[in-house]
Amino acid sequence: RDEYVVEHRTVLRPSPHSAMLGRSLARAVRPRLSRGLATGETYDMVVIGGGPGGYPTAIKAGQLGMKVACIEMRGRLGGTCLNVGCIPSKALLHSSHLYEEAAKGWGPHGISADNVKMDLDKLMKHKAKTVTGLTGGIEGLFKKYKVDYFKGKGEITAPGSVAMHPMEGGPAQTLSTKNIVIATGSVPAGVPGATVTVDNDAKVIVDSTGCLDLEKIPEKLIVIGAGVIGLEMGSVWRRLGTEVTVVEYLDRITPGIDDEIAKKFKQILEKQGMKFKMGYAVKSATNEGGKGKLVMDPVGGGATETLEADVILSATGRVPYTEGLGAENVGVKLGARGMVEIDDHFATNVPGIYAIGDAVRGAMLAHKAEEEGIAIAEQLAGLGGHVNYDAIPGVIYTHPEVASVGKTEEQLKGEGVAYKVGTFPFMANSRARAMADADGLVKFLIQDGGAHDGMVLGIHIIASNAGEMIAEGVLAMEYGASAEDIGRTCHAHPTMSEAFKEAAMSAYGKPIHF
Repeated sequence: RDEYVVEHRTVLRPSPHSAMLGRSLARAVRPRLSRGLATGETYDMVVIGGGPGGYPTAIKAGQLGMKVACIEMRGRLGGTCLNVGCIPSKALLHSSHLYEEAAKGWGPHGISADNVKMDLDKLMKHKAKTVTGLTGGIEGLFKKYKVDYFKGKGEITAPGSVAMHPMEGGPAQTLSTKNIVIATGSVPAGVPGATVTVDNDAKVIVDSTGCLDLEKIPEKLIVIGAGVIGLEMGSVWRRLGTEVTVVEYLDRITPGIDDEIAKKFKQILEKQGMKFKMGYAVKSATNEGGKGKLVMDPVGGGATETLEADVILSATGRVPYTEGLGAENVGVKLGARGMVEIDDHFATNVPGIYAIGDAVRGAMLAHKAEEEGIAIAEQLAGLGGHVNYDAIPGVIYTHPEVASVGKTEEQLKGEGVAYKVGTFPFMANSRARAMADADGLVKFLIQDGGAHDGMVLGIHIIASNAGEMIAEGVLAMEYGASAEDIGRTCHAHPTMSEAFKEAAMSAYGKPIHF
């Protein structure tokens, strides 16, 4: 499972209007919980994991008056996302995009620059400074909301009891609690059926963590897996001058996103210079005297092929991290690949123990984990927290970006749902043309007929600012909007968001500018 793939599940959820009323009532009847319990007394909640699921859980619980503790084994809050994932990768993506723009992309604007250079050491220092500042900020929020922060590894020893094993060693400290929330996140997955030994220190066969810390720009990079992580990291190094080849088992990139969008996205990446080897099964990736060697077989049969590169990135998705959690101590059920099994209210099979984020089913996305964390904190405070899994966006932060929310066209066909399609290309958008940045489109999928005729079912975007633009679509879907609701809403001119409006108009009628 790539981090972008969403496993849909049915949840009971109020209508948009009742949801708004429920939130208002929840604020009015919010309970006052005990604060300032003496050391050694029982916590209301202990959160195991301080990543993008765990730390918002702890903060929200503190805001709601709970006595709460958070245990983080990394010694820095923010989890994979902030330390070795979302944030450092976005720093590299933005900086490398600026470099490529200066070196190659200013021509249409009449700007030229000679001798453009990349100081990789300074770039890596900027990345590190960004991470350090943000992790420190979370610690400040913990102090503000009176969250007890423990640096160590949390192990469930019994219902209501968590052993905190300090990072620096020494005896474990036992924390007693009414509720335990598992938010241990995920780690990079291996390559199924292949011998790929990752050694980030050697910087030849690396995972996503190692690829963020290369000390020199490789001449050649092989990426195993055409998912979000592989394409983002491949884009960083391609912009800096690396020859990038992506090897993918399937016949398409980015599994889980709309097929039309995926095909267009691949064309854009190829135009930028990224190479693809589709339909290949990796057999092995090895370090041969400081060079990477990859052996692969065509999925459809044929002769074995070998590729060589300075660096090979293994980017085949992620798996839940539950090592040392102590699930077996209390009988918490684990499913496929170590995933913690939960019900629709985040409860495990053991009373008082809950789980969220990458450790459970659904999309492996930081913002999904955060929403679940806030929801479980509200539930345990007696409020009505919930998550609408049909309105969780996904973004690929290449240039252009790719963003989606809701159903794909393939899912609607498979479910037998009657739908209509509306699209609008950025080549017909005045702002995109003025910026000479017109690759991409907006695609709407809406209900065709019935009581919910015209309701938005899915939105898919390729654009330089797709990750920001998708928020309008998420809000629309959260409140059950129709395409006509969006099409009749005034959008400022000239903006790229006008393409969003015109794609909506295309779905229920006709756009003005195409």
